[in-house]
Amino acid sequence: MLRDVAAIFSEVLGSGAVVADEAGMAGYLTDWSGDHRGMAAAVLRPRSVEHVSRVVHLCREHHLAIIPQGGNTGLVAGAIDGQGRRAVVVSTERMDRIRSVDPVDFTLRADAGCTLQAIREASEAADCLFPLALGAQGSCRIGGNAATNAGGVNVLRYGMARDLILGLEVVLPDGEVWNGFSGLRKDNRGYDLKQIFIGSEGTLGIVTGVEVKLFPRPTSVETAYLGVASFADAMRLFAHARRACSDLMTAFEVIGAECIELARLIHPELNVPVTAPVHILMEVSASGPIDLRSTVETFLASAVGDGLVSGAVLAQSQSQARALWSIREGLVEGQARRGYHVRTDVSVPLSSVPAFVDEARATIAEGFAGWLPQAYGHAGDGNVHFNVLPPVGLNDAQARSTGKSIETVLLALVARFGGSISAEHGIGRSKRDAFWATAAPVHKRLMRSLKVALDPQGLMNPGCLLPAEDAL
Repeated sequence: MLRDVAAIFSEVLGSGAVVADEAGMAGYLTDWSGDHRGMAAAVLRPRSVEHVSRVVHLCREHHLAIIPQGGNTGLVAGAIDGQGRRAVVVSTERMDRIRSVDPVDFTLRADAGCTLQAIREASEAADCLFPLALGAQGSCRIGGNAATNAGGVNVLRYGMARDLILGLEVVLPDGEVWNGFSGLRKDNRGYDLKQIFIGSEGTLGIVTGVEVKLFPRPTSVETAYLGVASFADAMRLFAHARRACSDLMTAFEVIGAECIELARLIHPELNVPVTAPVHILMEVSASGPIDLRSTVETFLASAVGDGLVSGAVLAQSQSQARALWSIREGLVEGQARRGYHVRTDVSVPLSSVPAFVDEARATIAEGFAGWLPQAYGHAGDGNVHFNVLPPVGLNDAQARSTGKSIETVLLALVARFGGSISAEHGIGRSKRDAFWATAAPVHKRLMRSLKVALDPQGLMNPGCLLPAEDAL
């Protein structure tokens, strides 16, 4: 029966749009980290919103679950279903058209399958900025960014994806197309429906188009790399920088020194300009006649004079700035090269970041000998990636078993600090049970009500975000 359905999809979508062989589907059924593997009856690659609508109608007719997928760069198995024998993956990768760029209204509309990099480049060509910036921006797609409410390095100034999205186009679970585009920054006509779909991780519909806010392109950018003695000093420095640079500060990344060797796995020639227990990568940008360098230099002189900073380098060129950012980007790739590791994406109040990191490190040292904590993140917005590497040589099965225990302990610690177990990566399937176990009853009831109202058959990404048995 599934073979017949695949034939119907081919008839609707055309040649090359349906992938049903094991080798062809492999890249769609394994995530970037390699930690999650899934299955599907077929992978569908529509080219238009009309095609997506017809796919959804066919899936309803044949009772096939739908797993929406963008660039498949997620880290929580939100676009991979391990139980998906009666499911199809619907990839938006061929829906990659920039629909319009308006530098007067400062808006851009695009198909959901446009990569984030393509959107940033189209914005720059119009002398504008789209500030969402992620390590995976060359591969991740804007529809997935919307569906997961992506974060990134510029949240400090510009906010999460939901703060940057003006409108969405969504194919609903009954196949109808909802067009939520308006281009308006102020639109107070009842419920803000786009927010229902932002962060819904494909459980309420398939995002097929996105309308985003643009900003004036910065004419000057200053990048500084600093060394401090502790995470506590890092957060004190952040408070100082926030006041000295105000809303000109776009990024404030904090990196534990233990992470540097991971970056060197990717960039062996890496030149790290400071030696300190904690490193900071800070970026400040502006448009117009602002003496940005003088502002940053005054701040750095004050921080060094106060003894808060042990070493500081201010990039003298774009190439030097890129080299400094390669440290932050390289450590993420280095962890992946190292193999399986415990990966967290948590947020705590800004004032609690140092205590959380210190207590998490102590917890690992006391209870899990040989495991290596790696603490880094967008600490300026309270988002900490506290990851833990297994001892070299530990077999994979044992590492994963112990890793589950470590993750349980760390998430309990997050709860004690009043934080969130997902700051920017979403819930997906890998964090679903932990999320659902701690969600308040009224929170669960509201989520179930939305799911049942929009997807009564439970076909949209079942088992993601909500437990499958709770989806209906």
